[in-house]
Amino acid sequence: MTPPDIDPDDALLDRIRVAYDTVAEPYADQFADELAQKPLDRALIDGFADQVRATGVDGPVADLGCGPGQVTRHLADRDLPVFGVDLSPEMVRLARERHPGLDFRAGSILGLAVADRSLAGVLSLYSVIHLPRPVLPRALAEFYRVLRPGGILLLAFHVGAGQLHVDTWFDRPVSFDGHLFDPDDVADCLAEAGFEVRARMRRQPYPGIEAPTERAYLFAHRPAG
Repeated sequence: MTPPDIDPDDALLDRIRVAYDTVAEPYADQFADELAQKPLDRALIDGFADQVRATGVDGPVADLGCGPGQVTRHLADRDLPVFGVDLSPEMVRLARERHPGLDFRAGSILGLAVADRSLAGVLSLYSVIHLPRPVLPRALAEFYRVLRPGGILLLAFHVGAGQLHVDTWFDRPVSFDGHLFDPDDVADCLAEAGFEVRARMRRQPYPGIEAPTERAYLFAHRPAG
């Protein structure tokens, strides 16, 4: 039982942070060029960038759960003002090393060091998968808080029910859970947070290069006014 003076969400974040610090080097090596093998993901990220520009909303874009920075780089190459945030200091170090000149910061999606209504867009690709369902609304509320009215959110996660536990990753000992979500339930959570969901897409995994779980992508925005 968790002692009453310890925030269970802090303990959760500590486990995730340690796991990703542990695998940061091999993870960065494996996923450095992942978008080259994922044409649909590239199209969705490019569509996100186009939507952010089309809104005319001023402000930068945040890549939340940026890992070693490959998606942040992709967005920067499309002339979006962007910064990356990751829970793992080792991931942030590698992102800065591999993508000099870009802005990478250590931080948590449960408590972003970002001002209210300051961002034109939020990209969150699989950063919520380590959150138990009861904690998910807290992250979505943070995304809503930091977006300007009219700002765009692209959220991606694994589809299903329950969770998958991992004890070994890249041949290194870790301990964390990956949570699967129902897209309709996540859409409802977004609506409860104040978002309007504009589009949904599901896809099967790319054979041989991804874990064998279905993926979901939700486009939403913070209503203007």
